Amino acid sequence: MAGRLIYLIGPSGSGKDSLLDAAREPLAARGCRIVRRVITRSAEAKGEAAQAVSVEQFARMQEQGAFALSWAANGLHYGIPGEIDQWLAEGHDVLINGSRGHLPQARERYPDLLVVLLSVDQVVLRERLLARGRESAQEIEARLSRNAQFADDLLAAAGTANASSILLLDNSGALEQTVARLLQRLDREHVCA
Repeated sequence: MAGRLIYLIGPSGSGKDSLLDAAREPLAARGCRIVRRVITRSAEAKGEAAQAVSVEQFARMQEQGAFALSWAANGLHYGIPGEIDQWLAEGHDVLINGSRGHLPQARERYPDLLVVLLSVDQVVLRERLLARGRESAQEIEARLSRNAQFADDLLAAAGTANASSILLLDNSGALEQTVARLLQRLDREHVCA
């Protein structure tokens, strides 16, 4: 039996990287694979534990078919290694840090994917983005506006046939609670169980 792709999405600052780090051990104990993305970001940049490559290296990897999924966002290129297809074929459930904007393409390639939409109260999200210090106040407000619109659009789409394939997960509180809720929700879906 093939595994299922779990596609984690959420706005920048929602805590996706923190959630992945905190959930890595309990998910690995359940046989779930968590993928490390390839990103055209310098190795010194703060953020997720990803494989940092140059734009040229990324382009070569893409030409060689190294990625199952790839996209560009916020001036960076992101790739999900092609080995996930082998893991899924072997029956492993696989969790990736995806892209909200690339969701339609991911659904096309993996029709039974399970979306985990990590949300955060707008006030909390604004505080996290400001504390991170990567963007100006104007850029943060624009990001918050885009996030609200995307969430509304995704939830409207969830009213259709894809509703059962979206797990909403609030990460406004303690990370340990979010991890516990994630594991409970995955159990209900019989994924990573």
